[in-house]
Formats: sequence, structure tokens, C-alpha cells
Amino acid sequence: MPINQPSNQIKLTNVSIVRLKKGGKRFEIACYKNKVQEWRSGVETDIDDVLQIANVFVNVSKGELAKHQDLQKAFGSTDTSTIVKEILQKGELQVGEKEREHDLSSVRREIATLVAEKCVDPATQRPYPVGVIDKAMTEAGFSVRPGKNAKSQVSECIKLLQTNSKLPIQRARMRVRVSLPKADAEKLRAKVVEGADSIEKDEQGTDDWEAVLLIDPSQFRILNDLLQKECKGRGRLETLTFAATAGS
Repeated sequence: MPINQPSNQIKLTNVSIVRLKKGGKRFEIACYKNKVQEWRSGVETDIDDVLQIANVFVNVSKGELAKHQDLQKAFGSTDTSTIVKEILQKGELQVGEKEREHDLSSVRREIATLVAEKCVDPATQRPYPVGVIDKAMTEAGFSVRPGKNAKSQVSECIKLLQTNSKLPIQRARMRVRVSLPKADAEKLRAKVVEGADSIEKDEQGTDDWEAVLLIDPSQFRILNDLLQKECKGRGRLETLTFAATAGS
């Protein structure tokens, strides 16, 4: 929906507004949607591709430009290019209610998809459909945290599902291969296999020992640290399957 502008200015559509309060005044700039985060993360470096118009407003929606004396008082300058960069970096991105709901819904769906990829039914070792996970998230009272990406919220969601929902769920096991020289295997085998849920292969060759294990993902770092510390580069730890499910 176009924002009404005075006739001597362009009409701005598809606008994201960034607002900064400084010196007792409110200042706004008009940006293209999705470009603000790209600028802040360094993906976008051309400010002309971020700003719809290189002006500083008091109110973008009404097309009210900021007065020079207000800019000078708040920013110590009237240089628009410097001021818009400060607003872009420090200001608060304004998001409409419908857009916010859509964003949260998209993140929630992404979280449910990631949980479905990483978890299984403990009884069958098979993954759940995304819809089942989403229903359990509602039952467990999971709420998406605005401003955080989906990946960073997956672990919290899984823990909540395990404690607050009726859905039996566990992290899918990782399938790893461990290879050790015979001398190291003799002293480390027991420590290597003690954290495994199951042992799929356990073979002692003439020079090397090799095992294929199903482990909880939390055990991977423990295993890796053990080999680094005790084997000094002589052992190998390989991931064969990040999320092992029945039949995989």
C-alpha cells in the first residue's frame, strides 16, 4: 500500500522503516524490505540498495522531513549520508503486526521442520511428521523468540517437548566410525564405547581397531576430545549419519 507523500516527493511502497530516537526527537529512514538486516550483517554493502530515498524523516508515513536544526542538535551534523548510516545501524526496525505474525509463523514452521529432522520416536526410531511436532510445540507452550533465528531455538524447543508435551521424543542418534591404532585401542576401547547407545561394528584388525557406533549427539564432542587428548592425531572420528533413523 503506497505511503502518502507530498507531490514533490516520490511515493514509497514496500517500505521498511528504521526509527531512532535521539536528542528528544524521532528520526526515521525509508528502506527496502529485507535489506536492513543484510546491511547490518555485512551481506549488503551498497547503501543505495538499502535506502528507498536518502532523506531523514520525522515521519516517513506522512512524508515529513526532519528539520536541519533538529539534525544538527541531535547528531552534531546535517550531513545526510552520515546520519542515515547511524540510524540504519542503531535504529529500531519497525515491523507491522501482520508482518510480525507472518515472520513468527515462518520461524515457527522452520523450527518444527528442524526438530523433525533431528528427532525420532524412541520406540520406533522413526521421525515424526512436521505437523505432529508443531502440535506438540503448542501443547508444550513453546513460543518463538522474536529476533532469534530458527536454528538457535531448536535445542530449547526439543527440551520443552521432552518435559512439557505428551509426545515421546528424543534426539536422533549420530552414526560415527572410530578408527584407532591397535596400541591405542587396547587402552581406549572401553572409554570409546561406554557412551554409545549401540555398537554396530567392532572389529580388531592386525594394525587397527574400527568401530561403528550410534551415539547421542552430545557425545560427539566428548569422543572427539578423548581422541585428541589421548591419541595425538593417530585416531580418526568420522560422522557417517547426522541423524540415524530406522532403516537408515
